[in-house]
Amino acid sequence: MRFLIGVLDSGTATAMPGEMQAIDDFNGKLRVNGHWILAAGLAAPNDATVIDNRGEAPRVTAGAFNDTEMYMAGFWIIDAPDVATAHALASEGSKCCNRTVEVRQFLGG
Repeated sequence: MRFLIGVLDSGTATAMPGEMQAIDDFNGKLRVNGHWILAAGLAAPNDATVIDNRGEAPRVTAGAFNDTEMYMAGFWIIDAPDVATAHALASEGSKCCNRTVEVRQFLGG
């Protein structure tokens, strides 16, 4: 089963040096234990572009779709055998990055 662990923050690149080391250690543990698929930080929402090409011509809007104080500033994509394992890993990830996280399962496995 694959899961997205979204890191929620009100800024980008806000991790302190100790948090970065803890994140690197967590990433290493995910790799060693076969859970790692991908992880990355994301640019700020004001750098986003929303594109809707369902009509006659594409509608391009600068900025994020949702204007909220908290947003996804980074993520992990993991492989886990079940929801309980994904939640345990997300809890550990939240602790190491010192941020709230959101866990969502990918559809279709």
